[in-house]
Amino acid sequence: MKFLLNIDKVFQELLLQEDTDKDKKITKDDNGPKKFVLVDETTNQQEAIVGTYHLSNLLQELAQLKDTNSGMGEVDLSRIQENPVQRISRKIKDDYWEELTRTIDKKGLTQIIEDEKTSSDVATLYVSAKDKQGVTYFQELEKQLPNFKVEILPENYSVEYVETLNEKPGILALALEQKIYSLQGVPFVVPGGRFNEMYGWDSYFIGVGLLIDNQLNKAIAIAENFKYQIIHYGKILNANRSYYLTRTQPPLYSSLLIEIAKKKIPSLDWLRSHLETVILEYNTVWMVQGNRLTPTGLNRYKADGIGMPFEVEPGHFDDVLELYAKKYNLPIREFEKQYLQRTLVDAELDVYFVHDRSMRESGHDTTNRLINTCANLNSVDVNSFLYKYEKDVAYLIATYFGNSFQVDGLAHTSEEWEQKALFRKDKINELCWNEKASMYFDYDFVNHEQFPFEAATTFFPLWAGLCDENQAKKLVEVALPQFVKTGGITGSTKASIANAPEEAPQRQWDYPFGWAPHQMLLWEGLINYNYLDKAQEMVYRWLWLITKNAVDYNGTIPEKFDLEISSHKVFAEYGNVGTEFDYIAKEGFGWVNASYQYGLQILNAELKEKLGELISPDDIF
Repeated sequence: MKFLLNIDKVFQELLLQEDTDKDKKITKDDNGPKKFVLVDETTNQQEAIVGTYHLSNLLQELAQLKDTNSGMGEVDLSRIQENPVQRISRKIKDDYWEELTRTIDKKGLTQIIEDEKTSSDVATLYVSAKDKQGVTYFQELEKQLPNFKVEILPENYSVEYVETLNEKPGILALALEQKIYSLQGVPFVVPGGRFNEMYGWDSYFIGVGLLIDNQLNKAIAIAENFKYQIIHYGKILNANRSYYLTRTQPPLYSSLLIEIAKKKIPSLDWLRSHLETVILEYNTVWMVQGNRLTPTGLNRYKADGIGMPFEVEPGHFDDVLELYAKKYNLPIREFEKQYLQRTLVDAELDVYFVHDRSMRESGHDTTNRLINTCANLNSVDVNSFLYKYEKDVAYLIATYFGNSFQVDGLAHTSEEWEQKALFRKDKINELCWNEKASMYFDYDFVNHEQFPFEAATTFFPLWAGLCDENQAKKLVEVALPQFVKTGGITGSTKASIANAPEEAPQRQWDYPFGWAPHQMLLWEGLINYNYLDKAQEMVYRWLWLITKNAVDYNGTIPEKFDLEISSHKVFAEYGNVGTEFDYIAKEGFGWVNASYQYGLQILNAELKEKLGELISPDDIF
């Protein structure tokens, strides 16, 4: 049934009555009567809209109509009364992915360069000198657009050169493709909010969601931009901004190719070119001894750079800088200034920031697991990802290329890559598995000991398939209960943060916070080892958390959650992206959107029904 309404009038009346805290949303925190009567302008038929969820849906539908029409318009009651699970999933598929899609070209450039991270009056785009087509295209665009500057990156650059770019930070160009009438940017999907660029490991999880929602071309486009970054910037970037040029992210390129291959590869030549690039990345980014490859034969995160990471908010490092300011008897801001200008150099602090940049390369920024130690660790996460790389390459060579794959005149076989994987599997289990704790711990190769921090990364070997049945059983039966809360698994156990200094800031990747990638990798790992009932439970917990918060808070889908209180209200470090909007959430958050769609694929019909009724996991499991 549809109601003809005076959109602007009803919109204002609804807000006046129900948005009592004036935050331009209708949530469970508002103290209105929670009942609003609609009256059809033609028939005078009435319908009472009752409860936070239905009222917030009405507000969202009115806001959407108001964007195009402030006069008369029809509101569909079925949208207001929609099952919350169906509503969230529909909006992710039909609205959010498109809202999060970007291109770097004439049409899409403004959306990229005019964001909160661009403080200069003139927006700068950096283009690799190797990208001749891109240089020509963007230099022509520079002539057409005001306040837009194109800078050419040399083919080879030092960390010192990258540091000079901090004086004029900018976006890094991505791939272009020839369409019928013009060149266009190859699309990519951003996480959302202030994360308005292409992020490395976010893009894999987003790709999983896109493939579930039958958006194969966008997932393929992510792979194209991965390939472009490796060829033109030497690595898959943390994100495509100038200050990330020396930093990669967790290696998930091969996993994206596997997911695309499950649907449909564009052609064998397409797959060949991407497999060549995966092998190039593996050899030149990850397997260089002394850089990200360590004497143990396992890998670490190791980002290059000088001084403090550029992207952090003012004051982020004050708890660290304060100690060194006292050491030099300087006010903290004066010390910071001198350190940034390198007129004052402190070797110990330089090492701290090597670890800090490496932690950011891991995607886990920040966690007590990696603070001031990351570059010394054969971490469970990166080695699980690289084991999966080796298994994926072996599979692709055997399945699509007759067990022989030529790269620069060198023949690769699946057996060779299986051997690489076997070596890594044995090493991870030798150095990182802790039988007593029934967990995997990062291995400190400098001090030759495990670093016993209990993190959700302990479950990544389940996802990669590198543990045996006995280890899997212990991970599920002994380790997992220590992480489980009502709404999913936390980034670490509570016990692991007990020894953190009292004055230290809360770390967003530790207890009590929960993140989509941890949940998604856990679910797949449980399925890999046939813990199907446990997978159903863990999916339900996380989807309930997302659904409950969206129902109670005007459709909010945030970056992360506080699992201790089952809430999106997170104030650690950077707050919570995806919670700041007026009237209607238009994009959700990339990997949380993906986790919802992926979880619904796994969840059985009975649990989906209970999810729609918002039955608490604690009443089911």
